[in-house]
Amino acid sequence: MQPTDTAQRYIPRLLAILFVTLLAALSMATFSAGNAHADEVGTEYDFTIAGNVQFDGEPQGDVAIAVAGNGYEADTVTDADGRWAIGVPEKGSYEVTLDEESLPEGVVVAEGANVIDAEFGLTDRKSVNFFLGEGTRNTVSFFDQFLNRFVNGLNFGLLLALAAIGLSLIFGTTGLSNFAHAEMITFGALMTLVFSVQLGLPIWLAIVIAIALSGALGWGLDAVIWKPLRRRGVALIPLMIVSIGLSLALRYLYQYFFGGSTSQLPGAGQTDLKFGPISLSPIDLVSMGISVIVLLGVAYFLLRTRIGKATRAVSDNPSLASASGIDVDNVIRIVWVTGAALAGLSGVLWAYFRPGVSWDMGFQMLLLVFAAVTLGGLGTAFGALIGSIIVGLFVELSTLWLPSDMKYVGALVVLILVLLLRPQGIMGRKERIG
Repeated sequence: MQPTDTAQRYIPRLLAILFVTLLAALSMATFSAGNAHADEVGTEYDFTIAGNVQFDGEPQGDVAIAVAGNGYEADTVTDADGRWAIGVPEKGSYEVTLDEESLPEGVVVAEGANVIDAEFGLTDRKSVNFFLGEGTRNTVSFFDQFLNRFVNGLNFGLLLALAAIGLSLIFGTTGLSNFAHAEMITFGALMTLVFSVQLGLPIWLAIVIAIALSGALGWGLDAVIWKPLRRRGVALIPLMIVSIGLSLALRYLYQYFFGGSTSQLPGAGQTDLKFGPISLSPIDLVSMGISVIVLLGVAYFLLRTRIGKATRAVSDNPSLASASGIDVDNVIRIVWVTGAALAGLSGVLWAYFRPGVSWDMGFQMLLLVFAAVTLGGLGTAFGALIGSIIVGLFVELSTLWLPSDMKYVGALVVLILVLLLRPQGIMGRKERIG
């Protein structure tokens, strides 16, 4: 059904409120406490705090390190290279303590420098390093850091665009803000894990199958849920609430079948390649290449093909498109399949970028996907691309000034500011006609 002008004017504000609510939910989940313990140094856990101990640039072995927090305590010692790692049962805040008495003779720690507070962000690994003494350390110039993070931000923005464009196309043709899009992202990564790791297929074949199954999932959801609801004339707000319920149902269904652990896809953790100050893994290069090719393909589809032109017509005015002889239901079905396939591919690339596959990985990305779509302009595919690149670059570049754990919050602050100044987004229109 055609969204009303009033709904279109208030949807950006409603989404901004939902963003803040989701952010609060993520924060509460991050800081939730647990009582799990382990006799070993947490090797069975999915979350890891790791780092180095050096004095004047020299690694220090056999230095005792202890981690405590959230009802959990563990300790270990550094290896000959000064490295250490301790697994923890959950994300949250931990206190990392270096035992001064275990340091070699002549090695001292400044007062209070032997205790560091560590807090996880959206990744499953937190680095805590102890650089002691006043010796020289290898430093990286601000320009080199900027260039490296700019490229990483571009990589992140491209994979974010794959998910955001699919979500934007669905909104443009149906008016639905689909919160279950997060589970479509997760579905692609989980299917790749099943076919590559559990069934032993080549990773490229597993990815192709996962994308095909993601498209089939989009087709099935539209046929079983969204098309019948559209024909009943259900309003946009109830449809959005249905999408939230579907998101919760699918997410915990994933947890039931796949568990709460994080698994790695084949090829993750490869050694980075150096291009001057830029450090990228081979998978990063492949990911960027695939993203660019697919995005160019989507642009060609929308601008040059009959179905693409029909999609843009339905997005502009479904009633006029229907009167012009366009099969609106068929176009919406194609959009659901395409959007779900793009989300599945984005999930695969996100699994390598994080890295790891988990039952709630799509939900961790959902906030940024909505931010990109709203920033670029609701219902505009090219606006979603621009918004994704901006969000990806800001997330990575903001760590030059902000703590790394706050980089996602900073992107949402920018979103709110843009909505206050230009509610329709960068490429959106003030209102729809029809």
